[in-house]
Amino acid sequence: MPRQPRLDLPGIPQHVVQRGNDRQPCFFTDIDRQRYLQDLRELALKIGCQIHAYVLMTNHVHLLMTASHVGRVAQLMQSLGRRYVRYVNDRYHRTGTLWEGRYKSCLVDGGEYLLRCCRYIELNPVRAGMVADPMDYRWSSHRANARGEPDLLVHPHACYLALATTEQGRCAAFRELVMSGVDAGETEAIRLTLQRQHALGNDRFRAAIERQLGRRVGPAKLGRPAKVKESAL
Repeated sequence: MPRQPRLDLPGIPQHVVQRGNDRQPCFFTDIDRQRYLQDLRELALKIGCQIHAYVLMTNHVHLLMTASHVGRVAQLMQSLGRRYVRYVNDRYHRTGTLWEGRYKSCLVDGGEYLLRCCRYIELNPVRAGMVADPMDYRWSSHRANARGEPDLLVHPHACYLALATTEQGRCAAFRELVMSGVDAGETEAIRLTLQRQHALGNDRFRAAIERQLGRRVGPAKLGRPAKVKESAL
């Protein structure tokens, strides 16, 4: 049975995960991580994708991005994957594949769903027991989104910008959201949606996607998300 094409619509954010082959490491030193982020910045700019959140784990990568044209996310991931594999094989005198087949992706609704997806991504090192606070993990977008540290890769989404009228206020509101944590049900729903490559959002969002693509894009409901408070700062 042929596999279904990816869910891909212009202007709709996508949560992407790519894993090392057989869950083996894809990053061995900080130099590798720096190289991956450098290539990601260059290719995202060239191809036309905006990165809103990311985390580099030892054996996989999470990205949240938006592209203005269909096919650009796939183009970015394919170009980035090939370039990084060449780098790793040359540096470590190895051959063969590095990644575990095709990357996984799902469409993400705006508003609370997008912010919660950012939170899920940036809390990966905490769930893995690598750090107690995502601020202590260098290889993610959290310091940019929650503290305002310069990061040329991160392009704030409109939903993030709507958190407050100032950078300080947005950082404070986002930090509060992230540190409120993710319960087990929400974590499992996001994982399942990504694994099945469905759409993460409310019923109206999924119905709109289904009308455009003519195929089912659910379930995996998260319920009605709690309202994120705007900072008064």
